[in-house]
Amino acid sequence: MTLMLRIVLIAASLLTTAMIIRKIRQSKAQIEDSVFWVFVSGILIVFSVFPRTADLLSRLAGTYTTSNFIFLFIIFLLMVKVFSLTMRISQLETKQKEMVQRIALDQKEREEKEERTDEKGEE
Repeated sequence: MTLMLRIVLIAASLLTTAMIIRKIRQSKAQIEDSVFWVFVSGILIVFSVFPRTADLLSRLAGTYTTSNFIFLFIIFLLMVKVFSLTMRISQLETKQKEMVQRIALDQKEREEKEERTDEKGEE
């Protein structure tokens, strides 16, 4: 792994970690979501500080260069994150649909109840 790649990885990791911590302090990010990004930053720092680890994993994965392995690894992690976000969005859409249906039913029941009380009041 070249020195320049190591420097870029360390800088990107530290900036990402600082940005995540800042967003958590501002209450703009949930801790559960931020753990993933801190984890990714930590892995990149490990790869930067201990390049032999990345070299070994690169050889085991069968990639030609360590930088290709790192890019492949990051792409894989991002795909996992996109999949988990897609699942979360799907669950939220289902919950939203159920809530809208529940609200509509409650509103219909209230309207029917009001109609019954109006009919009783007219008699």
